Amino acid sequence: MALKTVTPEELSDKIRQGEQLIILDVRDQEKYNRFHIEGGNIQSLNIHKTEIFGLEEKEDQEIPSLPKGKELIVTCTTGNSATKCAAILSERGYEVAVLEGGLTAWKEYLKK
Repeated sequence: MALKTVTPEELSDKIRQGEQLIILDVRDQEKYNRFHIEGGNIQSLNIHKTEIFGLEEKEDQEIPSLPKGKELIVTCTTGNSATKCAAILSERGYEVAVLEGGLTAWKEYLKK
């Protein structure tokens, strides 16, 4: 099943329109602390990708801090880890979308 993606431009539009967003950043905490997507209408979560990869081995385990029934926009530096994490979460019944190109593309977009 193809994963839903969100381009930096689409994400920017959602933020501007005041949409309530949940952004799941799967990078390590140090990188997250240095830079992550913020905004008044954004709930930013930082859960390391290894914790999400770990779900694959534990069938019945869930991550309590991740809300179900709301779309999670998953991001990392380039989008690769986010795509893997989103695929795992999608199989667990989470609604996910991947930020295309990750934070690298997001920063590029912001420079425009």
